[in-house]
Amino acid sequence: MSQQDHFTMPAEWAPHDAMWSAWPHDPEQWTEGLAEPQAALMAMCAAMVDPDATGTPRGERVELLVRSGADEAAARALLGAAAVGVRFHHRGYGDVWLRDTGPIFVTRGGAGGGEVSAARFSFDGWGGKYLMEGDREVSSFVTARSGVSGCAFDFVLEGGAIEVDGEGRLLTTKQCLLGGARNPGLDEEALEARLRWALGVEHIVWLDRGLQNDHTDGHIDTLARFVAPGVVAAMEPAAGDPNEAALRGILADLRAARPGGRALEVVTVPSPGDVRDRAGNLLPASYMNFIIANTVVVVPTYGAAADDAAVAAIAKLFPGRRTVGLPGKPVVVGGGAFHCSTQQQPSPPR
Repeated sequence: MSQQDHFTMPAEWAPHDAMWSAWPHDPEQWTEGLAEPQAALMAMCAAMVDPDATGTPRGERVELLVRSGADEAAARALLGAAAVGVRFHHRGYGDVWLRDTGPIFVTRGGAGGGEVSAARFSFDGWGGKYLMEGDREVSSFVTARSGVSGCAFDFVLEGGAIEVDGEGRLLTTKQCLLGGARNPGLDEEALEARLRWALGVEHIVWLDRGLQNDHTDGHIDTLARFVAPGVVAAMEPAAGDPNEAALRGILADLRAARPGGRALEVVTVPSPGDVRDRAGNLLPASYMNFIIANTVVVVPTYGAAADDAAVAAIAKLFPGRRTVGLPGKPVVVGGGAFHCSTQQQPSPPR
C-alpha cells in the first residue's frame, strides 16, 4: 500500500501545518482549580509556536478552541508574544482533549501534489464515562475549520488510543479497543481491518493494559511512543512505582513483538513513579505523553525525582528539536496531559 493510492496517518514528527488544542474552562472537570491547567496549557501552546527574539513564530500555528471573547482574552494574556501564532475559534465544547474528540488527520501523495484529509470517528465519551456537551461535534467543526477534506468511519476510535510510525506500524492496547465498552460488536480481527483501512497501516501491535486510574482505559500515548520508524520509547518503572507490573509487561510485549517479521527497537525513559493529587489519589502520570511539534518536543513533568532525567532522555531521541519540560501535573489532574490535549494537522506530503 503506497502513499500514492491510499490515505495514511503520518508519524507525529512529520511536518505540521498546525496543532489543534483548546482552553480549559469547566471547573467541574478541574477539581484543583482552572488557573494552573490554563497556565500550563498556554505555556505548551507558546512552546509550539516557538517565537524568536523578534516575536516571529519558528514552530507551527496553534488552532485554539475557546468559548467566548472572554476566554480568548484570558488565553492571550497567558500566551504573551506567542499569541501572534495562535488562531482562535469560538464554539461550545466539553473539554480540552482534542486528541480524542477531534479528527485524525491522514495524508496521501500524488502526481498533482499531496493531500490531507480529516478522518472522523464515532465518539462515545471514553466508553460512556464522560459525556460532555459539545464534544461529539468537535470533530466536524475542526474538519470544517481546517480547510481539508473529510471522511467519516462508523466505529469508535480516539486518537490517544493509537500510535503510528508512518511506515505501516501501529501500537494500541487490548484494554482500550477490545475492552468491550467502545465497540462491543467488533473483535480483534474486525478492528484490525478497520484500522488498516482508515489509517493506512499494515502491522498492528497489541499491548495489554495501561496505567491505574487512567480515565481512557489504557490509551497508548501514556504507555509507548514511536520516536523513529520501528523505534519505540517506553518507561522503565521507578522503585515503588504502583504501575510496575504494567510497565514491565509493556516492555516485554514490545521486545517480543515482530510487526512485519521485524523486531522493534525499544528505548527506555524513567517513569515518574508514584504521583498523587492533593486528595491523595494516584494519578496516571506519564512522560510518554509528550508532543512532537515542528521545532520542539514538550514533555510533561510532575515534580518527581525523575523529571530532569526523563526530559534529558527524551531530548536525546529528538536531536533536531529543542526539548522542554513543562508542568504536567495540573493537567493530568483533569484526566490527561499535553499529548491528550492536542491533535496535529500535518502538512501535505511533497
